Amino acid sequence: MENNSTRAVALDAICSVVLNKQSLSAYEYLESTNDLSLIKSYVFGTIRFYHHLNDIVTPLLKHSLKKEDLDIHCLMLLGVYQLLHSNVAKHAAIFETVNVTDEISKSWAKGLVNAILRQVDRDKDQLQKQKHFSHPSWMVKKIKQYYPDSFEQVFTQNNTQAPMTIRVNPKYNLDEYKSLLEKNNITSKKLDTASQALILDNAVNVFKLPEFENGSCYVQDASAQLAAQLLAPHNSDLVLDACSAPGGKTIHLYEIAPKADIVALDSDLSRLERVKQNMQRFNIDDIKIIQGNAQHQDWWEGNLFDKILLDAPCSATGVIRRHPDIKLLRKPKDISALVVLQAQILDNLWNMLKPGGVLLYATCSIIKAENEFQIADFLQNHSDAEEIKIDLDWGMDTTVGRQQLPTHDFDGFYYAKLQKKVE
Repeated sequence: MENNSTRAVALDAICSVVLNKQSLSAYEYLESTNDLSLIKSYVFGTIRFYHHLNDIVTPLLKHSLKKEDLDIHCLMLLGVYQLLHSNVAKHAAIFETVNVTDEISKSWAKGLVNAILRQVDRDKDQLQKQKHFSHPSWMVKKIKQYYPDSFEQVFTQNNTQAPMTIRVNPKYNLDEYKSLLEKNNITSKKLDTASQALILDNAVNVFKLPEFENGSCYVQDASAQLAAQLLAPHNSDLVLDACSAPGGKTIHLYEIAPKADIVALDSDLSRLERVKQNMQRFNIDDIKIIQGNAQHQDWWEGNLFDKILLDAPCSATGVIRRHPDIKLLRKPKDISALVVLQAQILDNLWNMLKPGGVLLYATCSIIKAENEFQIADFLQNHSDAEEIKIDLDWGMDTTVGRQQLPTHDFDGFYYAKLQKKVE
């Protein structure tokens, strides 16, 4: 789509999510144009507010569109997003969006798109005052049920663009690196809870970060940065990072204990390539990389681990602000399947842990079935397991483990720290 307008490229990405149920991370619009930031703002914005935009557009249509013309429906959502949520001038939002119909060979829809967008523009003040969480109804119901005092904060954060947070390599003094960023006109703030974290005031291209290509830092949310810190590996440990790709936590474990024997496991070969690439950038060559399923043992050599990090497959409902397509792609039945998989992995990895060893369970979810309920069931079924309380000024205490809801500084995340009893 090289010769198409930014809106046409954005529309293609929006349709891939809405109509084809593809993840944005799998969509290659990144390659197609130099206007990447503008396209991403259109795509992420439209997907982020999809449920509200759809509830505005659908009642305005006198007739349902044919299945093969649902891209026109998506185009109207893109136009309404610009009118209600962006700084795009009104005439450009309408005129340029209408013109996309020519680019997708559907000029017949010009009048329809124009009429809908002009109606929305007339109703703009009223529409912007509407209270709408812009989440699927099942998710609204569950989050309200789980967090009756905090659900509005969750929805607000999920509909806000997340900040860019980096983890500074400990070979750099944090204050010195912060000053180095400032010399490059990049301002940031430190966090007490995550000792290597800097939250940038404004997102930048990673290659503008000083010494990035030489492993000066890793882009990683502050919540995720707590994993290695909580597991606290020693140089004498045999450590497993299960479900390790793309390798951010693996490298952090290495930074804390560079002489530890670290095994990075993941089932996805292409994602393991990302682990290798990140290791190369940090000039690390002594982490063992294995392709295998964490719920199976065919990859395991039989040596018991001192420490295991299980960053479990999950619904990712704590990182919706970074991946708004989750709101369209995730279904209630997915949660049930994930809970079963998580339990299988937990049971399997527990057999690989030394008596006295520690397993850290982590998810980027805020769904209790995947988190505190999952670990409570595990503890009930494993008499040789006990919880180690997490003493951090982060998140909230739950029946077991700690739960962080999305805030400006932290993604939604859950941690539980378990120790195997010594008989």
